[in-house]
Formats: sequence, C-alpha cells, structure tokens
Amino acid sequence: MNETIKKLVLRPGKEESLLRWHPWVFSGAVASLPENIEEGDMVTVYTYDGRLIGVGHYQIGSIAVRMIQFGVERPDDDIYYSRLVNAYRLRETLGLIRPDNNCYRLVHGEGDFLPGLVVDIYGDTAVMQAHSPGMHFERNNIAEALTRIPEAKIRNVYYKSETTLPYKARLDPHNEYIIGAFDGNIALENGLQFNIDWMKGQKTGFFVDQRENRALLEKYAKNRNVLNMFCYTGGFSVYAMRGGALSVDSVDSSAKAAALTDANIELNFPGDDRHTTHAVDAFKYLNDMPDGKYDLIILDPPAFAKHRSALKNGLIGYRKLNTKAIEKIRPGGVLFTFSCSQVVSREAFRLAVFSAAAKTGRKVRILHQLTQPADHPFDIAHPEGEYLKGLVLYIE
Repeated sequence: MNETIKKLVLRPGKEESLLRWHPWVFSGAVASLPENIEEGDMVTVYTYDGRLIGVGHYQIGSIAVRMIQFGVERPDDDIYYSRLVNAYRLRETLGLIRPDNNCYRLVHGEGDFLPGLVVDIYGDTAVMQAHSPGMHFERNNIAEALTRIPEAKIRNVYYKSETTLPYKARLDPHNEYIIGAFDGNIALENGLQFNIDWMKGQKTGFFVDQRENRALLEKYAKNRNVLNMFCYTGGFSVYAMRGGALSVDSVDSSAKAAALTDANIELNFPGDDRHTTHAVDAFKYLNDMPDGKYDLIILDPPAFAKHRSALKNGLIGYRKLNTKAIEKIRPGGVLFTFSCSQVVSREAFRLAVFSAAAKTGRKVRILHQLTQPADHPFDIAHPEGEYLKGLVLYIE
C-alpha cells in the first residue's frame, strides 16, 4: 500500500464516536473531501483541528468511511493477512474447526475489524462477500491472504458480491472463483451434512448464524410434530430429524428451496418418511393448517425490515406471523421465533412478539433469549453489529 492516501477532514465536534473506536464516519460528519476522490479510495481521516483519527475506505452514501485502522496515517502493509489470521485463531478458540464441523464464519465485518467484508468457510472453500467498494477493490489481495492462513487449508475462494455492494457505486461486480474452482459443495455442521449452494443460493449459500440455535432445537424435537417455516435449506428440519421428531414439515415459498431441503434430508436420513416439504406461501400455510397439528414451530423469516423506512411495516409483519403461530400451536408447544432485521432492535422484536401473545389470550413463557453465535462477533464499540435475535417460547 505505497500509493498516496487522500486526506478527509471532519466537521468540528464530529469525532467523538470515532475516538471511542466506532468504525463508521457518517456523511454528515464530513467537512471536506479530497479532490478527485473515488469510491473505494483509502483516506486518512483528521479532525477539524488537525488531529489524526486513522485510515479507512471511502464510499458514497450515509456511511462515508469505514475505518480500517485507527491511529495511523496508512494501514499496515499486511493488515488483511494479520486480521484474517486473528479471526481464524478466534474460531479455533471457539472450537468450531473440528472433524465433524468444517463450516463457520471466518470474517464478520466490523466484528473482526474488517468492515465491509464477510467470509464464510465451507470445507476448503471460502465464500467472500464485499459490502463496501473498498473491500471490492481489495478482493484479490484478501483472497490470496486467505490461502496463506496456516492450517486453514483454503484452496478455493469464491467471490459473491453481485447483490451486496451499494448500487450507487456502479462497480458491476461478477460472482466468480478468484482462486481455485468448484470441487464439491457438501459441508459438515455438528456432524450433519449439508449441500451448500454458494453460487446461486441466498447469502453465502447457508445460514451459518443459526448453528447454535439449530443445536438447541434438536434438544426439544424428540417425540414432537415439527413445522419449519421459511425453511430455505432445511437446517432446522435436519436437526429436528436427528433429535427424534415424530414428523417434520418444511415450508418455503421457493420450490428450489424445498428441493434443496429434500436433498439435505435425504443426505442425512435416506428413505426416512417422517419429513415432507411444502412449496407454498408461509402465511397461507399457517392460515390453512388445523389448530394443534404441531407442538414445535420454527419461524425464521427473511428480514421483514431491511431499512429503517420499512421498520413499521416490518414489526406489523412479525406481529401477524407470531400471532398466527401462537394461536395454532398445540398446548404445551414450543415456538422458536427469530428476526434477522438489523434495524429491528431486540426490544422492538420482543414487544412485537409480546403483542402477538397478548392478542391470542394464551399464557406464554420465555425459555431462551437467542442471538447470533460467537463466530458472528460484534465490536463493543459497534452495537449495530448485533442483528440476529430470537426467543424460545413455551405456550400453554
């Protein structure tokens, strides 16, 4: 990184959050931009009175800079490699790298001090997503650094950022293998096998963030009739099957998701007739199903509110969904309910579920309050990194 780094100056008094190491510079905090600055450029950030803050990637939008390193005028020469190694060591500490588990999140953006970057590992393949132009331009350097991590044995790096980069950036990214090629897509999670469709599937191909919550559900599944709504790849369904469920119904509006769920069930439980998929609308299925058919229900919908402007309608959606599930579940049933909307706070989600419970008139108790797993850490200075929240409810 020997190129000249441009200088960005903050408005007076706009440095307070940065001095607490919050990694974002908002556009309203910027007093002046360098001439000829372009998206993805590395910039050095200074206060209005000339104090050095650090360096980061510039982008157009409400977040103007994502800080890469504080207290320096230019980043360390091998900063991506050193932070990737630190991230890998943390996952080792968490006990995630084992013979029976080879899929996990290696980089969770700001939570691993690499803002704008996500990397999920599936066996010897790393699936990388850039959420900022700066990380997009660094993709080849990051891919090469991934293959140098000791003991990680990453042979393939698939870049998947066509839908994650800011549309205003006009970068025209292409999903492609930067290093290596396709050599199989079956990964292990807690001893269970999953087909991972990182090329055409949602996110990086699998929702790694629900690993611990799936394991918890397995403990509740024995001798229960299970409904897995918004099943996607059937992760919760596979765990419920191993947990001894009497029956498992998986529901998703996508026929492709239903087929992938079937493939994952067959991979782990060939010929087992306890499982059925339904490619139908979730709300229609809930409305049409008879009362008391299920005594274990999972509600893991896509984000109902992806932006703050959609928050009100998103909370209405969560209330409607949970109301219907609480109304329909058998007495003594257990409901796992989630929100992955970052703009929906833990308190707002909980209130939506409480409102749903109150509307049904049923007695509801909280058994567990859930969040994202430890390989999705969030920086204590960046509470926005907490996005997944869930409740396990006992319904009388």
